[in-house]
Formats: sequence, structure tokens, C-alpha cells
Amino acid sequence: MTTSLSLSSIAPELRAARRQFEQWRRVRQPGDRIPDRLWMSAVAVARRHGVSRTARVLHLESRKLKHLMTGATSGPPPSTTPGFVELLAPAATGSGECTVEVEGPCGGRLRVQLRGVPVPDLVALSRVVCGTEA
Repeated sequence: MTTSLSLSSIAPELRAARRQFEQWRRVRQPGDRIPDRLWMSAVAVARRHGVSRTARVLHLESRKLKHLMTGATSGPPPSTTPGFVELLAPAATGSGECTVEVEGPCGGRLRVQLRGVPVPDLVALSRVVCGTEA
């Protein structure tokens, strides 16, 4: 081994990440980028054992690891699934009219006015749009 660290002095979590990287490096094609799952593993280890040590043991660029570690701590990515969907049935006036408004996670909005559509059809339509029914 060319590194000054002996395997016995490396924490088990760091050794496991090192094995993952070594396995990937054995089967990768020239020019392949390190997969996100490996980078996330390195970030998790770096939080516990430090950026410099982790980069040295895993043979990574410490600046990139630090950048990813800083970016990874900024919070979870925004959810792409709606957190809440409300469907209000039209009043029982017999008019069969309602308005459906949908707001996407990026701020896009859709407003549909329905006239003469029975409530069961509206429920079926909403299930298809929301992906709960094929």
C-alpha cells in the first residue's frame, strides 16, 4: 500500500468505504465519473473522520469532497411529490360545477374549471393525474 496509513489504523467505516471505492475502480471504464452513491458514502464518512483523512484514504480530491460535504449539509432536496392534495366536492346544488387548482413544487400552477362533470369522474381524473391509478 502506498499510503502512509496502515489498514489497522483506519476506522471500520472508512475501511468499508475504501473497499467500495476499490471495487468500483476495478470495474470502471476509463473516463467514468465516480457514482453519486459513492460520493454520498464519502461525504458521510468525512463528517465523522474529517475531509482530509477521508480524501487521503479514499484517494479523492479533498476540495471536491469538501464542496460536496458543504452542499450536502444545506438540507434535503425539495420533494417532487405533492405534500397535500385537497379535492373539494361541489355543493349539492345540482349545477355540477367546480374549479380544480394545482400548484407544482416549482411554483407552476394549473387551474381547471369543470362544468357538468359528475363527482365520480372528477375523482377518477384526479387519481390519474396524481398517479394513484393507471
